[in-house]
Amino acid sequence: MRAIVQEEYGPHREVLRLCEIPSPVPGPGQVLVRVRATSVHADVWHAVTGVPYVLRLMGSGLRAPKQPVPGTDLAGEVVGLGPGAAAFAPGDRVFGEVTARNQWGNAGTFAELAAVDETLLARIPETLSFEQAAAVPTAALIALVNLRDQGRVAAGQRVLVNGAGGAVGVWAVQLAKYFGAEVTAVDGPAKLDLLRALGADRVIDYTQQDFTRLGLRVDLVLDIVSQAPFSDVRRALEPDGTFVLVGHDQYGRSGHRVLGSLRRMLPLMALSPFVKQLPGVRPGPPRRENWATLVDLLGQGRVRPVVDERVFPLEQAAEAIDYLASGVARGRVVLTV
Repeated sequence: MRAIVQEEYGPHREVLRLCEIPSPVPGPGQVLVRVRATSVHADVWHAVTGVPYVLRLMGSGLRAPKQPVPGTDLAGEVVGLGPGAAAFAPGDRVFGEVTARNQWGNAGTFAELAAVDETLLARIPETLSFEQAAAVPTAALIALVNLRDQGRVAAGQRVLVNGAGGAVGVWAVQLAKYFGAEVTAVDGPAKLDLLRALGADRVIDYTQQDFTRLGLRVDLVLDIVSQAPFSDVRRALEPDGTFVLVGHDQYGRSGHRVLGSLRRMLPLMALSPFVKQLPGVRPGPPRRENWATLVDLLGQGRVRPVVDERVFPLEQAAEAIDYLASGVARGRVVLTV
């Protein structure tokens, strides 16, 4: 099969290449999926470059990736069943995040075929294309967990999403509205119309206004782009409000090559027992339940994927990562296979 392969860490244009490699064989409880689309997201960039270095200790591989094929999300068709697999049949359209651990590692979806644990997949709602389905898994899960479990969003609250026009942000805006919040969305001028269309009650152009200096008071700040220090952000928070940092590292531009965004998140976690506005780490439902919740909302039409207008073929994976890192993408960047 054709696949994007990396044998070492480094700049994506230097280490990624299109190859013919053996097709995977589904093991017990797995299905073989003909990949039709997969997403390109920030954690793919991290896993390919091997930066920050801490990700290598978190399971990615110390000197080289344990899994040579990048990617964690897919949408496609079941074409084979491993021993004991019974949840799907050949021909079923399925999608999901195919890694059961953290996203800072390769999981083999930048390929024509992938062997996947069937418990990580769901049937694609009939209303979604493969490209739309591939835009869902990682980003929507991050938004749901951080809003509902970490932020404890509630009806009637005022929520501000900083970095609202990207892959995670478009889900955060929609989910906050679904939970009954009033939403202020912050991003660049080219994304403001999209954010209004997704339901944002107010939009702020960060190139013209600093939301921390507008006299705003909100109940929850979900900070995806992670640029403003907490001392500034808390000016926009109610005294009993909540600050949730997603921890986007801006594709290495923070300069923290060892810990990456953890360099900012760890001190906030250490302060959380003493600062009411910092929630620390709050428990929530297991990933399987979160995924079922999102699939149900998609099926009801309560939320929808946003796929950037530029969709790339598999062989242009490096170009897709360049485009992602440029910051101009609206919603999710997708590869078709």
